[in-house]
Amino acid sequence: MQGQNQQQAYDRGTTIFSPDGRLYQVEYAREAVERGSPSLGVRTEDGVVLVAEQRVRSPLMEQSSIEKLHKVDDHIAVGSAGHVADARQLTDFARQQAQVDRLRYGEPIGVETLAGAVTDHIQEYTQTGGARPFGVSLLIAGVEDGEPRLFETDPSGTATEWAASAVGADREAIHDSLETNYRADADLDGGIDTALRALASVRDAFEPSEVTIATIDVETEQYRTLDDDEIEAHLDEIDFEDDDE
Repeated sequence: MQGQNQQQAYDRGTTIFSPDGRLYQVEYAREAVERGSPSLGVRTEDGVVLVAEQRVRSPLMEQSSIEKLHKVDDHIAVGSAGHVADARQLTDFARQQAQVDRLRYGEPIGVETLAGAVTDHIQEYTQTGGARPFGVSLLIAGVEDGEPRLFETDPSGTATEWAASAVGADREAIHDSLETNYRADADLDGGIDTALRALASVRDAFEPSEVTIATIDVETEQYRTLDDDEIEAHLDEIDFEDDDE
């Protein structure tokens, strides 16, 4: 009982370390991320792919109002998992940083620079009284100097670069599929199929309307979302390959 009371004393304070060196509020924020629908990122030779599952809780809900993938600049986008409102706040912050760099330096912001700025902002909320950590993780994807880049943010305020990654529910199982099927020399279509196959590994089935896909290709450095017909074509191809096996 005494140990439980001690833990409650420490987890009430956002900025207080427990005796074993833990920040409970940051750990709780990670739990919030794991409750969110997953988003995936895959880096390919031709660009970066972002895929997100969209959960429509009611047929009365407008699907277009559910945003999991966000355009930050022409060459950068983010995918999120966790609290939607927190994701929106961080996306707005990222957009502001991208605009400031364009005005100040006359060139687009680097993907790594933006990831660092966002995680610095996140980290401030782990050591500020009267605030709580952001309950969201982001995948920051884009093209920098002709090279595709993919970064993942954590509620603690750290950024790590990945060839392919996922945030949100079923992360470990999705990562297992990505590790098995990832190919560094794949094109954008191959990256989309890899991401969809990884998502399908933890879902029995899903419709094109239940997933959002976006790409940023190296040649144009432009963000583009796929329509339902394109998504359905990729899903059909995956089902066809699975039937052959």
